[in-house]
Amino acid sequence: MSIRFDGRVAIVTGAGNGLGRAYAMALAARGAKVVVNDLGGAVDGSGGSQGPAQKVVDEIIAAGGEAIVNTDSVADSDGAAAIVATAVDKWGKVDIVINNAGIVRDKSFHNMTLDDFEFVVRVHLFGSAFVSHAAFPVMRENNYGRILMVTSTSGLYGNFGQANYGSAKAGVVGLMNTLRIEGARYNINVNAIAPLAVTRMSESAPIFDDTDKSLSSPEPVAAMAAYLVSEDCTVSGQIMAATSGYYSRIEFVEGAGVRTDKTAPATPEMIAEKFGAISDMTDARPWDDVVANLRHAMGLD
Repeated sequence: MSIRFDGRVAIVTGAGNGLGRAYAMALAARGAKVVVNDLGGAVDGSGGSQGPAQKVVDEIIAAGGEAIVNTDSVADSDGAAAIVATAVDKWGKVDIVINNAGIVRDKSFHNMTLDDFEFVVRVHLFGSAFVSHAAFPVMRENNYGRILMVTSTSGLYGNFGQANYGSAKAGVVGLMNTLRIEGARYNINVNAIAPLAVTRMSESAPIFDDTDKSLSSPEPVAAMAAYLVSEDCTVSGQIMAATSGYYSRIEFVEGAGVRTDKTAPATPEMIAEKFGAISDMTDARPWDDVVANLRHAMGLD
């Protein structure tokens, strides 16, 4: 099996460096026409330049591929709409969106300004929503789409100094959970990737201090991303972790729980008495959607 993207049009946000660049290069190498979006700013979101996105486009074209630059910001709805319009105006459609654009403004929560909290959430979470919202009608009309959210273990498991980043990265999973339901009838699959690679955003992370950074390049992550946005990948609503030499699936599960007498008064003391059993994850399971979960909680299944 050879995975190809011939005839497909892809948007990769934040594609001027690091993981975004690797995603764009991987798709283009396999035949996709790529909108390389990047504001060209610093890792904290300040500044801007067409240079990074243009360099990636030049590399793609030099290798025989097709690509176009876009420097609009994902952080406002007009910018996101312009990103999608760039693809539609040039190639008539959008088949693939990788919501990779992101920044970091790390500080412990009590030292973090609310402006820094809000802006990081706006870029990661609102940016993913804005671009997906602009692309969704195009995908629905063509009865085909692949959207990839970029989450992080910082959001799934927590990380000191990243309350803003973690909130946003957990938020894109919630966005994915609903979009995969709403997109199902239109052949729009929505998944998430939790990547780990040495990039300019992560190179100073302590986790890489005792490792050979050359073995944690973005390319192994891009292999997973490319599969998830391919026609060959038919799953939707999955969170996949990816790094060099390691790939896995991440899933939210709920314990079997404890059933109590609905007619009896519920008290904190009763909760305390049963808390061990309530917290037991021995028979934990995932849920397809909130309806199935609520039916279980209400004892209707």
